[in-house]
Amino acid sequence: MSDAFSRLAPFIQEYIYHHQWTELRPVQIAACQVIFDTDAHLLVTAATAAGKTEAAFLPILTLLHANPAATIGALYISPIKALINDQFERLNDLLKEADIPVWHWHGDVSQSRKNKLIKNPQGILQITPESLESLLINKNNDLLRLFGDLRFVIIDEIHAFMGSERGCQIICQLQRLAKLTQKQPRRIGLSATLGDYSIAENWLRSGTDKPVITPEPDGIKRQIKLAVEHFYITDEVDESEAIAYEQYIFNLSKSRKCLIFANNRTQTESVIASLRQIATEQRLPDIYHVHHGSISASLRQAAENAMREPYNPAVTAATLTLELGIDIGHLERVIQLESPLSVASFLQRLGRSGRRGEAADMRLICAEDKPLLEASLPEQIPWQLLQAIAIIQLYLEEQWIEPIRPIKYPLSLLYHQTMSILTAAGEISPNALAKQIFSLPPFAAILKEDFQLLLRYLIDIGHIQHTEQGKLILGLAGEKVVRKFQFYAVFAEQQEYIVKQGATQIGSIVTPPAVGNQFALAGRTWEVVEVDFKKKAIFVKQAEGKARIYWRGSGGTIHTKVLQRMQQVLFENIEYSYLQKNALQRLRKVRQLVQQVGLDKQNLLQLEKGKCCIFPWMGTVAYRTLERLLNSYCRESLEIISIGGVNPYYLTIKLGKDKFKYLYNEIASLCEQTISSEDLVSTSEAPEIQKYDQFIPHPLLRKAFASDYLDIRELKQQVALWKEENIAQ
Repeated sequence: MSDAFSRLAPFIQEYIYHHQWTELRPVQIAACQVIFDTDAHLLVTAATAAGKTEAAFLPILTLLHANPAATIGALYISPIKALINDQFERLNDLLKEADIPVWHWHGDVSQSRKNKLIKNPQGILQITPESLESLLINKNNDLLRLFGDLRFVIIDEIHAFMGSERGCQIICQLQRLAKLTQKQPRRIGLSATLGDYSIAENWLRSGTDKPVITPEPDGIKRQIKLAVEHFYITDEVDESEAIAYEQYIFNLSKSRKCLIFANNRTQTESVIASLRQIATEQRLPDIYHVHHGSISASLRQAAENAMREPYNPAVTAATLTLELGIDIGHLERVIQLESPLSVASFLQRLGRSGRRGEAADMRLICAEDKPLLEASLPEQIPWQLLQAIAIIQLYLEEQWIEPIRPIKYPLSLLYHQTMSILTAAGEISPNALAKQIFSLPPFAAILKEDFQLLLRYLIDIGHIQHTEQGKLILGLAGEKVVRKFQFYAVFAEQQEYIVKQGATQIGSIVTPPAVGNQFALAGRTWEVVEVDFKKKAIFVKQAEGKARIYWRGSGGTIHTKVLQRMQQVLFENIEYSYLQKNALQRLRKVRQLVQQVGLDKQNLLQLEKGKCCIFPWMGTVAYRTLERLLNSYCRESLEIISIGGVNPYYLTIKLGKDKFKYLYNEIASLCEQTISSEDLVSTSEAPEIQKYDQFIPHPLLRKAFASDYLDIRELKQQVALWKEENIAQ
């Protein structure tokens, strides 16, 4: 055992011996050195199951054991409740012998348990950002007693927070605590999927003067097994192909411990219903579960328990909810339906399997509707297959992961933190409020006049009001917003209808079907017996057969580098070793097609009469910018009748007669002009994207949209890559 081991508390050494660890892992030794020998923040980056959680907690617990904190000594912040529950069990096991209590705090924890912590705040508190916000507002007078001697903040899965309003919220919360306690606890960030460490380091140290140390990952190469297959699944044309797709997934997961990732809730429901039906026909046991945000907590817990159960096969289809680091035991295989949205997501999902020194095993299955004979060129391209290959190649060739794009104007959060500080204080002077807001790092780009404009607007709409003494207090309209428990979250939650079978809660759906109609939820089919619109409840009974349910999923943001690698996949001659028979045939077929039409030589192609198509090969943000550029500046000159397409893959445009020959030059010349992103947002619009954007003055919303959702610079760079001589005139 290493020198780091000898420095750990005796109860930890015993725990290590008892669990028959032969050695500390490299990441754990490195973390011990940073925590024991420096006062720096720490960023722990290592593959899934490399022991990151222990790397943070073993040295922290040693220090807290030797010198107990007078209040809560360590705060652990997690993106999801399930991860807290998982870590709570692991820490409880570790701390049985030590006099350090562990508390978990979120919506499912009983009030009596929370009251015990409030009464005697000690040890470690595990919490979500939303519950921490609730503490900052509702326990404002107790915060010093709770956190006065806080020494460490551990932020798990930091890639899930960075570049989001929720991540900015955490930085605000830590700054507000530090202002109150006059102490800056050390921050430890944990992640398995970070590309550029410097971005993560800057985020982690926000508002503090301590450096961040990131030990080099151990560089152990993991073995991976990959396979990509393709299916056509248009039911109307040939049902046998749809059946072959379902049977293929069934065979891959049969009698295994297997996790199926889908990009939306609808897919998880559909695949589990199909697998369960096949299992029933073959008189095989029902080992199937669904895990997503609209499934009840008890059914999600049942799925997690089934996955942890050793030696028993279990198959769970999940969305993001099982992508993060919940320990679900010995997982034999991961199946991904369609392409992951990003290299980071691919890595995170791949890392769920092969956790005990075995090869990680991932199968990607891309399905598409069979293109109709009259389908246009862009509809004949298997975009999901290309994206899956591009993402795999970017990881295999370069170990590249998407850099996280920081938010410059988090206006929804600005409203949220303004109201949160005001609610916690009761009343506050405008100057004191502004001083607090401008001390929070996420608002560094907000101008004083922007904040004044917001405050005046909030007074106008009754969210804030002036007292006779010149102080600010909550207005009546503001009270209605902040007094709801949903206020603590900066992300919007859809108000869904609770689905119940008798007294048992199954989950929730957005729109209630009519009585007598059937729908799918938790991988089963239900018939609606009654709908209580007032209580937003749907009462159901179980039904036979397969039904569908549809959730609208957001597509997410795809990086330009992924699109560029997709372009390369389409035009290079390499046949990748992991492609299975159908996938290889589909790739050969589309490569032949694009060469026939000359897409390898040009980005713009004329389709049927008056219609043309742009293949921009740029990411979601630049694509959105191009669409607006065409809309704002080319409607008249090119006589544009309509613009459509699928972001970020292609744009179809209907032009006036003989206008196609001017299209490239028009775009290229516009990209040489001094057009800014602001010029692409009209004064008549105010894009409301985040939760509290409805309470933001419209000029600020336009400014934020131009900065955070458009990128004229990147668009110009990408258009410069389109070679004029390669464009068909």
